[in-house]
Amino acid sequence: MHTTNELLDLYVIGGGINGTGIAADAAGRGLSVGLCEQADLASATSSASSKLIHGGLRYLEYYEFRLVHQALKEREILLAKAPHIIWPMRFILPHRPHLRPAWMIRVGLFLYDHLSRCQQLPGSRAMRIDPTLGLAGDITRGFEYSDCWVDDARLVVLNAIQARDNGAEILVRTRLVSAREVHSYWELTFEDVNSQQQFLRRARTLVNATGPWVEQLIKQRLARPSRYAIRMIQGSHLVVPRINPDQRAYILQHTDRRIVFVLPWEADYSLVGTTDRRYEGDPSRVEATDEEIDYLLEVINNHFDRPLGRDDIIRTFAGVRPLCDDESVGPSAMTRDYTLELDTSSNQAPGENQESGARAAPLLSVFGGKITTYRKLAEAALDQLAPYLPAMGSAWTAEVPLPGGDITDQHSFAKQLLADYPFLTTAQAQRFARSYGTLCLQFLEKKRSAEALGDDLGAGLSTAELDYLMINEWAQTPDDVLWRRTKLGMRFSTAQRQHLAEVMTARRKK
Repeated sequence: MHTTNELLDLYVIGGGINGTGIAADAAGRGLSVGLCEQADLASATSSASSKLIHGGLRYLEYYEFRLVHQALKEREILLAKAPHIIWPMRFILPHRPHLRPAWMIRVGLFLYDHLSRCQQLPGSRAMRIDPTLGLAGDITRGFEYSDCWVDDARLVVLNAIQARDNGAEILVRTRLVSAREVHSYWELTFEDVNSQQQFLRRARTLVNATGPWVEQLIKQRLARPSRYAIRMIQGSHLVVPRINPDQRAYILQHTDRRIVFVLPWEADYSLVGTTDRRYEGDPSRVEATDEEIDYLLEVINNHFDRPLGRDDIIRTFAGVRPLCDDESVGPSAMTRDYTLELDTSSNQAPGENQESGARAAPLLSVFGGKITTYRKLAEAALDQLAPYLPAMGSAWTAEVPLPGGDITDQHSFAKQLLADYPFLTTAQAQRFARSYGTLCLQFLEKKRSAEALGDDLGAGLSTAELDYLMINEWAQTPDDVLWRRTKLGMRFSTAQRQHLAEVMTARRKK
């Protein structure tokens, strides 16, 4: 069994947005950091979201003003940090008789516009519904407001890259086998999922950022009690042929007062979701249910003049949101805020591997949270761990771009790519700009022709780009590439996918 004598300051279990966010922040403060993920980065909840950086307009209904204020402030910070993967989007809220009165909605939107003092995006407005929007004929007026879209999985990967660039160890497909306290630090046994080989790491502090598995890890792997419980809430989405006639999204409130978004996605498609239902199974096996599919189709068909059926569904996906159980009556009313539990109570018997007077090894567990506030969650987590890590530097992430984010905007950068690499297609330049930003220069450097990028594996994915993803972004399988690093899975045929798998296998053996 391989081990290292280095005693790390912090080890993070879980490669979703909260885990990678904490790792990136900690590494940038000069701490020695490790992170392990049992599958791929963003392979669970963090890639199954509605892809929004938003304040959460509907949270105002539940008087979560502090959460909305913080989320709106973070929305502006993240838009500046990652203009390649986050961009502004306008939302249309159709008004119907079952909704609150129009004046009340205007008041709510006024609050939404002004809860953040650093608002950069256009404010809300009342609007007449244009027939070209495709909404049902009885919908004649509504409202429009601003929020942001994000490539959720790439947000996770970029935080992992930032952590690695600051010296962190990032291990994917690596499972925590056991953790025990030895002389006030953690001794961690990991297993490489591919090779089944085990190895050890040591760390002063441990962060449990495993999302839906947070409670299970505390009780089963760490043998400690948990002060909080989670309630797993399933959210499912449909991908359908494009409904949105332009780049605006819709926010639809059904008669049961639940919210469904209809979002423009990847030029030719619309993303419809999400749902809220209790989930009690294995989080890695969650799938959209027939009931959820019927519900989302019902909402769409109640709001649009062209009905959709099951035959129109191109793809479904589902994720589990691990919300801190606040005993709310229904899933929609449960808080999306986060809770951090710092546990310094040792589970060792007196004298067992522990020096006299030594304190317990700190364990910080993350319950709940949302993508928009991941950066603030990371800062709060490190604030709690600061007494145990006196060498920790100060907070820094609010001002520093994520990797590749040193661009003005996607459109300008795509134009610059076409000027500098005229052999690129417009579609390639636009995709590189909105997925990689300046990171794409790593595989475009010194290329003077399309042939220099290697074989086209499908939909503009070249072997040069694939090599970059495998070497620099931890991609090991076609799904890693097609669904989490890019969104080209929608455009790959079965034969192309099989060929990609063969190419990746051959490259791993080199």
